[in-house]
Amino acid sequence: MNKTKKWILISLLISLVSGLIVILFTFDAETINALMEIRPQYMFAAACVHALTYIIWGMRTRSLCKALGYNITYLKSFEIVTSGTLAASITPSSLGGEPLRIHLLHGEKMPLGKATAVVLGERVLDGILILMMAPISIYIVRGVLNNPIFDIMFIFAEAGLVFILFLTLYAVWKPAPTKKVVYFLVQRLAPLLGKKTDAALEKIIMVVDLELENFHESISVLLNEGRKGLVFGIFYTLAFWFVDFSMLYVILMGLNQHPDIALVFASQVIIMILILIPATPGGSGVAEFAGTTIFSLFVSSSVLGIAVIAWRAFTFYMNILVGGFVSFKILKDTDFIKKYLN
Repeated sequence: MNKTKKWILISLLISLVSGLIVILFTFDAETINALMEIRPQYMFAAACVHALTYIIWGMRTRSLCKALGYNITYLKSFEIVTSGTLAASITPSSLGGEPLRIHLLHGEKMPLGKATAVVLGERVLDGILILMMAPISIYIVRGVLNNPIFDIMFIFAEAGLVFILFLTLYAVWKPAPTKKVVYFLVQRLAPLLGKKTDAALEKIIMVVDLELENFHESISVLLNEGRKGLVFGIFYTLAFWFVDFSMLYVILMGLNQHPDIALVFASQVIIMILILIPATPGGSGVAEFAGTTIFSLFVSSSVLGIAVIAWRAFTFYMNILVGGFVSFKILKDTDFIKKYLN
């Protein structure tokens, strides 16, 4: 577990240093008074709002699994998604959450291809929604912000999101070319993993072929007889992001700030796209600085640093705390996390 602890410490260190810099640059004479006037009941409410997103996310995962014929309990789906938040928070660009959730779903007797279809299906739903909200968010934010650096960062981030979404959709609709690419990668990577014989390579390709078939079959089921589960998945996706973006507004109410709620939502859509760029664990550092820049449009300077720290406390530190507890105390799935991080 030394490697896991190392990643956790690195992600926490980056976030803490970034948060300290934000506080230093936003601290003024009014900050002390603002701290004294914080309404703790709203901070507790914000924590509850973020906890609600875990439940909604778990219900989405369960609905997609059920659409594929696998009945996973609410508790198990909750454990799976919260455990994934830890891996996402301590891996570069938050890429660790998906493999862990696929692994845990596979542990519930789901074939890897079907588990992959569920997890990638969630990401596609998220990506489509964020992309749909992006133009409106840009319009809202650019109405009060004129920064060419922001424009360049956003263009690259959105292009990356569109590219990833395109690749996923292409893999769904064109399985034959997808298989060729996967076979090519397997043939190149297998020798590096010690699978150098033709028999071992053939066995790997057979497993890959089976799971790709399961994946495409699962997507077909979701789009046809599993449409009801997909509809619920879409509903839960909308609910998840609405609740998650509402949390910042609750935090600001606790800081006696009452900004335009549309601007609050739009700013978080922008940040979600911007944090796709960095390779830092869980977007640490970039999230703090991007939040400081964009939140300054509607938060007074005296409480800006406090707002950013509180926002990250729930969206980052709480994920590590809850995800770590579930992973290490309930699921005890440290072997996979250790293997993935190594």
